[in-house]
Amino acid sequence: MIPTPTPASRPPGLRTLSIATVVAFCVAYGLVFFYAPIEAEEGFLQKIFYLHVPLAIVTLCGFVLGGLMAIMHLRTRDRNWDLRSYVTIHMSLIFGVGTLITGSIWARGSWGHWWVWSEPTLVSFLIIMLLYATYQPLRFAIEDPERQARYASVFAITAGAFVPLNYAAVNLSTAYLHPRVLGSSSNLPPSMALTLLVALVAIALLFATLCSYELTAKRTRMLLRSRSRILGFQGSGTTERRPDAARETPVPTSAPARAGVHAR
Repeated sequence: MIPTPTPASRPPGLRTLSIATVVAFCVAYGLVFFYAPIEAEEGFLQKIFYLHVPLAIVTLCGFVLGGLMAIMHLRTRDRNWDLRSYVTIHMSLIFGVGTLITGSIWARGSWGHWWVWSEPTLVSFLIIMLLYATYQPLRFAIEDPERQARYASVFAITAGAFVPLNYAAVNLSTAYLHPRVLGSSSNLPPSMALTLLVALVAIALLFATLCSYELTAKRTRMLLRSRSRILGFQGSGTTERRPDAARETPVPTSAPARAGVHAR
């Protein structure tokens, strides 16, 4: 029977992080619907802002964080940093898809179009998403684990450096239409700014929680595979006795019996 993973293989604070995420979401979107005022021009539709903007910020920060973890992998050659970088970028891609969907819904309600190519914020974010969409195909096109991790780290660092440069370029654009939610030029009322901040914390906690669950799942899967290989190796060397009690000579274990070790 394959041993189950020990409790030490699970992050000790995963349950606490999950509870904190649920509490933060309840507080954040309680503020969204019952505290933050309704915007005068867009009305209730503007409340999608408290989901769309935090998703975008966390996505871009996740891409940069994945690049920083990739730097640590190249410096230390520790495969754990490569795994963390992979999971962070993977989760950022998922959050990025949510950003594009909520942004399209907001654009449709505000401008009457699902997409506006003249809006640099939307287009620049799409470019970043298309860039990172090549990360996994590039990674899994390489079979050798060491080369795979090394090339993926170089890609993550290069693409991660592009993210802040792209953000700076958008800030310099004269066609900037989105409200500036970061910096001294923000025109949000205090109640909206507070609600946005709490929503951002909730989305960031959700990101951290999902990354922790994915890391735990991948590490548990690798642990089970290693235990299975060990048991399979041990099982291949075992012997069994024939039913005839008169024969005491051991015979090699049959193929079905060996396969049964992995099936348990």
